[in-house]
Amino acid sequence: MKSCWLCLLYVFGLWARRGAALSTPCQLRETNYGSVCVCNSSYCDYLDQPILSDNTQIVVISSSKNGLRFKQANASFLDKGALEVQDHQWIDENFVADSIIVEQDKAWLQFANVPQRFAFNVSIKTVQLTVKRELRYQKITNFGGAFTGSVSHILKQLPIDLQDHLYRSYFHADGIGYNSIRMSIGASDFDLQPWAYNELPRNDPSLSNFTTLDSRDLQKIEQLKRLKAVAQLNDLKIMAAAWSAPTWMKSNERWTGFGQLKSEYYQAWADYHLKFLELMQSKNMPVWAISTGNEPLNGVIGFIFIHFMSMGWTPWQQAIWLGDYLGPTIKKSNQSHVLIFGNDDQRYTYPSWFRKMRASRSNALDYLDGLAVHWYWDEIFGPKLIDDAHTEMPNKLLLNTESCIGDKPWQTHGPELGNWGRGESYMRAYIQDLLHNFNGWLDWNLVLDEQGGPNYVHNYVDAPVIVNTTSRTEFYKQPMYYAIGHFSKFLPEQSVRIEARTNETESFAQLSAVGFQRPDGSVALILYNGENLPVNVALNDSQRGAFNLRLPARSWHTVVYK
Repeated sequence: MKSCWLCLLYVFGLWARRGAALSTPCQLRETNYGSVCVCNSSYCDYLDQPILSDNTQIVVISSSKNGLRFKQANASFLDKGALEVQDHQWIDENFVADSIIVEQDKAWLQFANVPQRFAFNVSIKTVQLTVKRELRYQKITNFGGAFTGSVSHILKQLPIDLQDHLYRSYFHADGIGYNSIRMSIGASDFDLQPWAYNELPRNDPSLSNFTTLDSRDLQKIEQLKRLKAVAQLNDLKIMAAAWSAPTWMKSNERWTGFGQLKSEYYQAWADYHLKFLELMQSKNMPVWAISTGNEPLNGVIGFIFIHFMSMGWTPWQQAIWLGDYLGPTIKKSNQSHVLIFGNDDQRYTYPSWFRKMRASRSNALDYLDGLAVHWYWDEIFGPKLIDDAHTEMPNKLLLNTESCIGDKPWQTHGPELGNWGRGESYMRAYIQDLLHNFNGWLDWNLVLDEQGGPNYVHNYVDAPVIVNTTSRTEFYKQPMYYAIGHFSKFLPEQSVRIEARTNETESFAQLSAVGFQRPDGSVALILYNGENLPVNVALNDSQRGAFNLRLPARSWHTVVYK
């Protein structure tokens, strides 16, 4: 009996040490597109949450195109000089500099890859950054990614230790601190085949065959239980959305194409959502929020290009279903605590979608707790559309609920392993959304394979983490992962955006910035230098005072202080 107790104590000790905080550096590997951090069953990079010892300390966490990944530096407001973030060798697309020598506001670049060694100097800009804590805006609710059928399938193939490193990398405080996942009700485009609940019997509005969760969802639940244990995460916010009803409920009786919900099944489709919520609750995996359906325009105008599961809605139809069926069904049930988000489609549908809903059913928007936006065309359609929607509905949460790169015809369809530019696209997008009142961001697939799949329509895209499914021994953290992490890791729930403004005009800005006051009272600033030159930052906090930074080219940083 004593030996059994000793075994238990030994196992507990191992787990405690495994769960303890640790900081380990990135194992950087060069790729054709840049560089990635490599994780295997025995090693992965992590960073402890920075601890501020006093009111003068400043912690700067930096990532750069040249190879910095969550590199930490410490300084103080009492320091007289500037903190210079030390980067690796200076690089741009056309030249490789043998060295960079910085003297005051000049950078002397010495090139070795030319017939004769020579140097020239360029000016380093100084940007004024003013932080005013008294000007406060929206609160953060959640950051996360999608736990699709493809993600679940990939994870199942991996050794437990490698799975745990993935969970820890994303959801533990020593990783990037996600607190949320998005999952589909039935299948999404990232599954191995299309499916829905109660496909049989057909024409069955009582949903008599929807009494248990599908084995694929049960597998996800077991994986999510493991995720929560490894990440030491008690409150996992699950957001769920349906891509399509079973085919017998739809006008075209197909998974895809021009097809909408038959009006005689409006109540059945509301009951379908409630059944899913109740079954998830019964497995101790409660759902935090649902949406009114993924990308409703795919089944109305997008079917020409979209060949995966979808179901069309017009805003007028969706208002009737939400106001007369879904809203009352959820709010009068034992799942009334579940939030409902509207639209779940692209920015260009804002705010007109909701104006048309209100015109169809004046009470429909009362059932919405939040607005869900997808990222894919944001570089074409500006944030004013979101500002207008927020002005009209200021009390609704704003979430970006889907994003990935590699979906456009002009992009590589699949991973460009280590591509820093793709990480910069994320960095610009997150800063822009947060400056325009978003409360959080849910990225698309947590992980994908080397091809950018798998899925049933060969719809290959990129992801922040790519798994080597050939060897099943390692995975690769891309620049996108660290771009997201500079927000999700350092902006816990209830962080409040504060004023952080530069003296640059937006069109010609070298430095982008957004600032937050965290629940413990400390400040976190996310700074992005998108140019091929260093930049000086003259920081002035309304309560703390002045401090100077020098940030390297093509880099992003989180600055934390009290």
